[in-house]
Amino acid sequence: MAALFTGKVLMANRERDEVETERELGLALENKVLLLYFGSEQCPRCRQFSPLLKDFFLRLTDEFYVERASQLVLVYVSRDETEEQQSAFLRSMPKRWLAVPFGDALKRELELRFAVSEVPAVVVLKPNGEVIVGNAVEEIRRMGPACFRNWQEAAELVDRNFLLAEDFDDWARRSITDPIRRLKYKLDKKTTEAKDKEGKEEEGEESS
Repeated sequence: MAALFTGKVLMANRERDEVETERELGLALENKVLLLYFGSEQCPRCRQFSPLLKDFFLRLTDEFYVERASQLVLVYVSRDETEEQQSAFLRSMPKRWLAVPFGDALKRELELRFAVSEVPAVVVLKPNGEVIVGNAVEEIRRMGPACFRNWQEAAELVDRNFLLAEDFDDWARRSITDPIRRLKYKLDKKTTEAKDKEGKEEEGEESS
């Protein structure tokens, strides 16, 4: 995927530091499904869709919802009129997002390469840069995080190392007590294993 950004840089969200393609960016994009989000804070349709995309991304990558983040990365390609507008928008989005620097010629290159004529648009790419979905906006609206399963299979990721805390269909019913329940489950499991171990040791002493 880094080949798509050869000689380019991306910005880490909420940070002034640039992410260098040849090093950090290569690692950030390796073996992941890439979403290119073309949008603008001034676009009414984008203002409706952006919160959905934010929730979609968090439910796949945030530790509140999943034990381990999914193999997913998002790059924001803005049509904002000013750098201040782009920065203000990104401050309301997940920290894991990356972004094309404001005014960078890469924005236009990506628009032409993926034939993006209107926003919002979400282009879904394999790690090698091949297109999985030309515009996944309606798919995300209709299916939510469940559509990532299809993208993951299409991308043929080498290491399917994400683990969902619960089934996608149950996510809408998640509550703030879930992390506590997961911790309690882990503690109960450890307690049970410890008791089983003690029981086996006692049996061994009696038999001897």
